[in-house]
Amino acid sequence: MQMYPTTSYTKMSHLTTCLVFFLLAFVTYTYASGVFEVHNNCHYTVWAAAVPVGGGRRLERGQSWWFWAPPGTKMARIWGRTNCNFDGAGRGGCQTGDCGGVLDCKGWGKPPNTLAEYALIQFGNLDFWDISVIDGFNIPMSFGPTKPGPGKCHPIQCTANINGECPGSLRVPGGCNNPCTTFGGQQYCCNHGPCGPTELSRFFKQRCPDAYSYPQDDPTSTFTCQSWTTDYKIMFCPYGSTHNETTNFPLEMPTSTLEVA
Repeated sequence: MQMYPTTSYTKMSHLTTCLVFFLLAFVTYTYASGVFEVHNNCHYTVWAAAVPVGGGRRLERGQSWWFWAPPGTKMARIWGRTNCNFDGAGRGGCQTGDCGGVLDCKGWGKPPNTLAEYALIQFGNLDFWDISVIDGFNIPMSFGPTKPGPGKCHPIQCTANINGECPGSLRVPGGCNNPCTTFGGQQYCCNHGPCGPTELSRFFKQRCPDAYSYPQDDPTSTFTCQSWTTDYKIMFCPYGSTHNETTNFPLEMPTSTLEVA
């Protein structure tokens, strides 16, 4: 019986197997979790912003914006801008959170702005995320996984009336600055080595205990979820927040006795 060479068939089979493996890996990578929903529950318009992935979107009350962040995305921020005015080309500006006068943000926003920060698939195959008021506060916010998991994988929020109670030394139109923005220096910004909380950073921490209140506030303010399996939701003015109970914005800011020493 004549035997036919099988080399070509074997090579083709191996090539097919490799191609299938590559396609499966590509699909897994492409459609891995990392979908972010940004929802506006405020009584006023919020111009959402997200970098380095997302850009920007105008959100009326009740509207949501979804985008996907690829694996490995880090140093990422999501925030809300208020009292904005943009032309048809997306040029203009905002009272709080402005990112260079454009609707589609490419860089970070100008304080004050409440921040949702995240880094996907980092050490230990974990997503790291937090709410930060290191750039100040403008809008109440909640942030967290759509399906909570074990440990510190659960939604958090910063919903206190920070604008209304803001110390006079930190008060600006539409928001409340962090002391680092206002005063600078090692005491407030931790630029050179370790530092601790101050009376002014405690003003934020007491009202939003889960949020970063100064640059080295990691132990109580960093949250993690298992990578590849988690999607996230950010809500402006979550249910029960002060801003969601009034149609006036910004809130009246009464005089506070808490000032810098």
